[in-house]
Amino acid sequence: MIPLQQLVKFLSEFAPPDLAESWDNVGLLIGDTASEITSVLTCLTLTPNVAEEAIARRTQLIVTHHPVLFRPVKLLTTATTEGRMLLSLIRAGISVYSPHTCYDSAADGINQQLARSFDLLEIQPLRPRRIESQTTDSSDAQSINQQVGSGRFGRLPRPVLMSELIQKAKTVLGVSQLQYVGNLDRTVTNLAIACGAAAEFLTDATRCGCEAFLTGEARFHSCLEAEAAKIGMILPGHYATERPAMRQLATVLKSRFPELVVLASESENDPVKFG
Repeated sequence: MIPLQQLVKFLSEFAPPDLAESWDNVGLLIGDTASEITSVLTCLTLTPNVAEEAIARRTQLIVTHHPVLFRPVKLLTTATTEGRMLLSLIRAGISVYSPHTCYDSAADGINQQLARSFDLLEIQPLRPRRIESQTTDSSDAQSINQQVGSGRFGRLPRPVLMSELIQKAKTVLGVSQLQYVGNLDRTVTNLAIACGAAAEFLTDATRCGCEAFLTGEARFHSCLEAEAAKIGMILPGHYATERPAMRQLATVLKSRFPELVVLASESENDPVKFG
C-alpha cells in the first residue's frame, strides 16, 4: 500500500503536465492524494464497463488516457451516463488520473513508442518543445531539457512502397483493415506519426519532408488535404494507435511499484468495427 500522491508524482514526472495541449484536462481528476492504494487499472477510455471492472477488482486508481470531466460540468447526478459512472467510482473510493496529451508527447510516450515500433531512425518530434524536469531522480523521469514534443517523425530503415508500409502498420498495430490515402506505388523514406485523431499535424509532416503520415483517424477534408499535398496517409483507427501504450504504461507502473497490483483493463475494446 502506497500513498496516491506517490503515484501522482511519478506520473507527472513520466508525462509532465507542461506537455499538455492548452485545451486538455490532465492530472488527478478525481481523488484524495492522502489516500493509499494497492491496485491500479489502466485503460484508454473510462467507460461504464471499465468502471464496473475497476469496482469488481477493488481497484483504487484508474489511469485513463482519455480524460473524464473533459468539459466544464455544471451538475453531477444519476441523470446522465457519465454522472452515474463517476458517482459509482466516488462511492467505491476510486481515484482517476489522466495523462492524455502529456503521455502523447512525453520522451517515452505514445508517439515515441509508435515510432520505435516502426523501427524509425533519427526520431524527432514533429513540433519540438523543451521542458525542465523537477525530479532529483533521473531514473524516474526525463532528463533536464531533453527534447520532447508533439508527434514524431524519422527515417525508415530502408525505403519501402506505400503498400508495404500499410502491411507493416497492420502487423505492428494488430489490425486486419485500415484506411489510407495516396498512391500504393509511392516510395516512402520518411514517416511521420501522431497518435489518435491528429490530422492537424499533416502540415508538420509535409514540412519535415515525410512521404507518409500515420494517425489514428482523420476527417474527410484532411484526407483531401493529404491527397492534394501528395503525402500518403495511413489511418488504422484511434484505438489501435493508443491502446497498446496503456498496456505498456501498466508495465511501467508495475516495474516502478512492484508492491502494487497493476493491470490493463480487460473489458474495453474498440467500439469501431469493420463489416
